[in-house]
Order: sequence, then C-alpha cells, then structure tokens
Amino acid sequence: MKLTKPVPPEVMQQVAEYFSLLSEPMRLRLLSLLRDGEKCVQELVDATQTSQANVSKHLKIMWQAGILSRRSEGTSAYYRVEDDMIFQLWNLVCHRLATRVEHQARQFRVLNGNGKR
Repeated sequence: MKLTKPVPPEVMQQVAEYFSLLSEPMRLRLLSLLRDGEKCVQELVDATQTSQANVSKHLKIMWQAGILSRRSEGTSAYYRVEDDMIFQLWNLVCHRLATRVEHQARQFRVLNGNGKR
C-alpha cells in the first residue's frame, strides 16, 4: 500500500499508540487465547497462570483502545476480540519474522560450510 499524501502527526500518534498496545507480551498472549472466541477473565487467568489483577489490567487497556469488547454476566466479565483485523496484522508480522529467521538460518549454514542448496 502506497501512501499518496503525508500522514498527519495526529494520525502518526494514533498508529504509534496502537502498535505500543501490541508491544506487551502478556497482551499478545491474551489476544492469542481470545482468538478462538470469548472467554471470561478467570479462564484467561488460569491459562496464563498469572494474577487476576495483571490479566484485568491488560484487558482493560485493550478494551479502552477498542480492540476488545466486554460483557458482564453475573459476577463474571467476558472479553472477545472486537477488531479481527488485528489477527491479519499478527499473521503478517509472524510470517515476516519466520521468513527472516529462515533466511538467517540459511546464511548461518552457508557461513559454516553446511549450506546445501
């Protein structure tokens, strides 16, 4: 995608904030767990083996950013991914990283005389 006009500073700031949300490993773990659908906070706590306060903190940040939606049922809170495009971005980045690692591994093998083409 080629940008035809300069991006306004306000938009750059929003993009930076969006990417900063995804720079936290715990948030990526939570998104991964929510990939298959809605889960309650306790399910996420059990799956991550971390404190309820920590999980809730990260869920709240992503909810406030509009990445997640939240609903209450009795005393439980349920979260689901509101913006599925996040997984397209995730797949794009993972594919790029995997390609880079494979390329580096090939270079390493060539440098060590073990390269086979």
